[in-house]
Amino acid sequence: MAEAQEEVPPLKALNHVSRVCRDVKESIEFYTKVLGFVVIERPQVLDFEGAWLFNYGVGIHLVQSQDDEKLPPDTQHLDPQDNHVSFQCEDMEGMEERLKKMNVKYMKRMMEGEDGTVMDQLFFNDPDGFMVEVCNCEDLELVPSSPSSLPKLKLPSDRHTPPVGNNHAAAPRHAK
Repeated sequence: MAEAQEEVPPLKALNHVSRVCRDVKESIEFYTKVLGFVVIERPQVLDFEGAWLFNYGVGIHLVQSQDDEKLPPDTQHLDPQDNHVSFQCEDMEGMEERLKKMNVKYMKRMMEGEDGTVMDQLFFNDPDGFMVEVCNCEDLELVPSSPSSLPKLKLPSDRHTPPVGNNHAAAPRHAK
């Protein structure tokens, strides 16, 4: 008997990340100057203070906080195992220099896989204490945990994507 194919939701990509802010203007300055996002028009029907930013195929929606309890209590704490949003970076050295130049406190990490693949990471906080990561994570091979998951993996055809392997066969490993 043939096994029923599980239906996959028709998702395409991450659309946006929403961030609650103490000061929308300060957050706009951070995301535009530090990370290169661009302010875009926001629907006028929205009757609360905020801003929409976009670049690199993803949006950031900033919303003025009405309740400071929704914000992280410690804006200086950096823990890579905590909640964060991560952006792929093609020039990690340039990004690190940019953070230094803009006096943004950051944590630098490097991980090397068994196959020799190296991943560099920079962690830092936005003005409200939400953690941001920039990395060259796209160099790491994605290996689905089961062979049946491989056909479900949807990768965009219009941009560089991580290499995909199959841990159940002798797939080539990409090293940098």
